[in-house]
Amino acid sequence: MPDEGSPEHAVRNPRRTALLVAVPVAVVVLGLAAVALGVSGRSDAPQGDGSGSGTASAPQGGGGAESPATGLDPELERRFALAVEAAAADGVALTLTSGWRSAEDQAALVESAVERYGSLEEARRWVLPPERSAHVAGRAIDVGPTDGALWLEQHGADLGLCRVYANELWHFEPVIEPGGACPALL
Repeated sequence: MPDEGSPEHAVRNPRRTALLVAVPVAVVVLGLAAVALGVSGRSDAPQGDGSGSGTASAPQGGGGAESPATGLDPELERRFALAVEAAAADGVALTLTSGWRSAEDQAALVESAVERYGSLEEARRWVLPPERSAHVAGRAIDVGPTDGALWLEQHGADLGLCRVYANELWHFEPVIEPGGACPALL
């Protein structure tokens, strides 16, 4: 007879097999929740706020009324947490890929876009300067993966989160009250 801790025993014991599957799944779900709440800003999804640049900027903490984990406006953070729960209930992963950015980080994105697009005028079509970026104000999030962004676009108005830019599937802002209608894309 196989030892109780052996893989052969797990195959013969469906309850143990279920436990061996459930624990790693729970660890992954908790990890995703931590990312969604801004504990980590890493993602392979594109980033931006009108940038189209694909340059990531991890959420960072800050002082004042900002959340210590992300630097996001507390109401935006609350709405996003509700979105993560609702998406998970629908079987969709939704993660925060970028949130608050410093003015310096945003300025660096502008500089990078100037190099990429050849002029400040063209770069500003894709990247907002720090004084106009909702990320710098803690009032914008970028989400992933693509299925999560598509889910949020479909259900975000119920939570007061709207996709803002036609060229950024991943960028959302709390521009309406929950249950309102999102404005046309910029």
